[in-house]
Amino acid sequence: MSRDDAPPLPPLLILGVVGLLCGFVSVAGVWLSERSCERFRDTSNCGPLGFPLLLVIVVVTMVLGGLALSRLAMPHPRLIAFLGVAFMLVVVLAFLTGQLSSPWTLAVVPVLTAITFLLANLVARLLERADA
Repeated sequence: MSRDDAPPLPPLLILGVVGLLCGFVSVAGVWLSERSCERFRDTSNCGPLGFPLLLVIVVVTMVLGGLALSRLAMPHPRLIAFLGVAFMLVVVLAFLTGQLSSPWTLAVVPVLTAITFLLANLVARLLERADA
C-alpha cells in the first residue's frame, strides 16, 4: 500500500466507527421489518418472510460496511465487512436471541459489531500473512 492509498484516519478508529454504524443499520433494519410486519400482519412476527428479511438486512449491512471501508481506503474492505457482520450475527444468535426485544439491544449490538469488525481486521491481516 502506497502512502497515497493510506486510510485518512487511524485504521482502528475507522473499523470501530464503521462497525458501530453497521450495528445501528442492523438494529434499524430489524426494527423496521418488525414495524412493517405489525402494520401489515398485525403481529411483529413476520412468519415465512422473517428469514428472507433477515437475510436482506445482513446483506445490506455487509455491502454498506464494505463500501464505507473501501471509501476510507481500508485494505480488504469486503472481507472485513463480511466477517465483521457474520461474527456479530453468530454472537447474537448464540447468546442474545432471547433478549433482542430489550431496549439495551440498541447499544449492545452496535458495540458488539464494532468489536467484531476489529476482530475481522485481525483475521484478514492473519490471512494476508499466511498468503505471503
